[in-house]
Amino acid sequence: MNVNVGTTDFEQLAIDTVRILSVDAVQKANSGHPGMPMGAAPMAHVLWSQEMYYSPKNPEWANRDRFILSAGHGCMLQYCFLHLTGYGLSMDDLKSFRQLNSKTAGHPEYGLAPGIDVTTGPLGQGFANGVGFAIGQKHLAGRYNKPGYHIFDYKIFAICSDGDMMEGVTSEAASLASQLELGNLIYLYDDNHISIEGDTDIAFTEDVAARFKAYGWHVQVVDDGNDVAAIRAAVHNAKIEIRKPSLIKVRTHLAYGSPNKVDTAGAHGSPLGEKEVKLVKEGMGFDPEQFFYVPKEVSDFYLECGKKGEEKEQKWNEQYAAYKKEFPDLAAEFELLSSGKLPEGWQNTIPTYKADAGKIATRKASGEVLNAIAPVLPGLIGGAADLAPSTETNLKKFESFTAEDRTGRNFHFGIREHAMGSALNGMALTKGIIPFGATFLIFSEYMRPPIRLAAIMKIKPIFIYTHDSIGLGEDGTTHQPVEQLISLRSIPNTTLIRPADANETAQAWRVAIEHVGGPVILVFTRQGLPTIDQEKYGKATQLEKGAYILSDAENPQLLLIATGSEVSLIMDAQAKLKEEGIAARVISMPSWELFEKQDAEYKEKIFPKNLKKRLAVEMASTLGWHKYVSDEGDVIGMHTFGESAPAEELYKVFGFTVENVVEKAKALIA
Repeated sequence: MNVNVGTTDFEQLAIDTVRILSVDAVQKANSGHPGMPMGAAPMAHVLWSQEMYYSPKNPEWANRDRFILSAGHGCMLQYCFLHLTGYGLSMDDLKSFRQLNSKTAGHPEYGLAPGIDVTTGPLGQGFANGVGFAIGQKHLAGRYNKPGYHIFDYKIFAICSDGDMMEGVTSEAASLASQLELGNLIYLYDDNHISIEGDTDIAFTEDVAARFKAYGWHVQVVDDGNDVAAIRAAVHNAKIEIRKPSLIKVRTHLAYGSPNKVDTAGAHGSPLGEKEVKLVKEGMGFDPEQFFYVPKEVSDFYLECGKKGEEKEQKWNEQYAAYKKEFPDLAAEFELLSSGKLPEGWQNTIPTYKADAGKIATRKASGEVLNAIAPVLPGLIGGAADLAPSTETNLKKFESFTAEDRTGRNFHFGIREHAMGSALNGMALTKGIIPFGATFLIFSEYMRPPIRLAAIMKIKPIFIYTHDSIGLGEDGTTHQPVEQLISLRSIPNTTLIRPADANETAQAWRVAIEHVGGPVILVFTRQGLPTIDQEKYGKATQLEKGAYILSDAENPQLLLIATGSEVSLIMDAQAKLKEEGIAARVISMPSWELFEKQDAEYKEKIFPKNLKKRLAVEMASTLGWHKYVSDEGDVIGMHTFGESAPAEELYKVFGFTVENVVEKAKALIA
């Protein structure tokens, strides 16, 4: 075997075992990325053998260090350590890498295998998720730690790649991490100089170390990725630096140990090939005819590493027991929130609005609801991408989260929508926290990757989007969303709610807070909307069913369906049609996703099969609506981008008027 400077013979054996396990798994699957685990195995060995605290028997231990493989394509590296340290990931699981129903997916997936803290793969996301994890730890520590009781002092470790460093979300997240002085971040940069197209010099020649120093990070460089002692020393230094986030740039070699494929793009995303695998094993002193082999002394060593973490957890449990006696209220609060449950009676704080309240923008109503419920929901924290005044998301009774005040519940993400979305995911994965983040609906485009990943993980950040249509007026085509609603609705496990007035907004927040199984997207107006009379018409509490009869008619001839600001429009159209002797039922449909969860009987009640004359109205793309209006129905929607003009003029131009709705309705039943 090859013994490197700063690495003992036994450590070399352990590291090479991980390399060969990774190579065997990729080769058996005939798919995967063998090069990264081979090059990065020494730095992962340092973390998993000594520097991280984790508890394989209890992967959800609250004070465990978090590990993020931002370079998710190298996931066999993580799977190997989960197997070796005792997380219950079996050798058969390694052998079924990338196969149907396997725990060892092509990239690490949260919830699929124990010990995976976050789903990674899209480059840059893991890096930015870690910032959210770090915020979560700092906030929990600020709220719950007391003198003599460091209940939450865990750190967030990550291994990042050249690809992570190139993605724009990394830049936003790195800037935010420095601004907030997240010294609990320790990132190791696998600087192997290879991407799919070849040497990174063809596209990426910047000085990454200088860049991160400019951000304000604590930066170290390890010139030899096989020098375990140097890597360990750098990690120790990073732990000492508690104010600045740390980046350790480690010069590695992709597919280290492969005679013919080291430092080649071919080893980045393809198996080495059977002949090359045998050469790798021979070069490292292993039997080339043995597969998935782990020497007993290596197996015993890593299992002991896992047990050391269990001892650390036991000491923490003892400390927490003492803490619980001294601070019973705080302990009870944390246990309740981390269980996913909510304080009893919290719903009683949700406001209701009378019909004489006048016109209220749903963004304004949202802000009022948010401020009403925040005092009784201590885990509810969040902010906006420099748009808190516009999105009405400032928690007025609470301070801002800053480097000086970790108890603050208002977050200033800056104009960093990419990083905000990804950080929210890391925060949502921190038990005890319900995070929200806000911007304009049009800028949801910057947040698609984290929304999608939240949906895959089935976690619940709350995404707040305001200025939801051409109703925002003069800002024009660049800021008027058209295709965003259907785009977001198309993401599985995502629940989008677009309320019609202040009372539906209040109920939308209730549903969002209680929801499980994926992200919730709340979509609000800039313009004021009439407050619908709750006594005269359908109750807004029915919003939880996704669609409900808001205003009925005897023997209706057609259905009028709308979401958001267009509901009041079809209410006015219903009244006008009634004057002309035409009976119409008004359906408020704030959430397609919630409606689809209802049983067949309820769906038939709302959309009777024999009532096929249906008209849907929404100031957005008409895609998707035909499922609900049927072949004999129609949709008034947007087929182009908007224009820069006052909202009332745009409504006339694009047909969102009572006159046009009535005309279309009459044409349907003619």
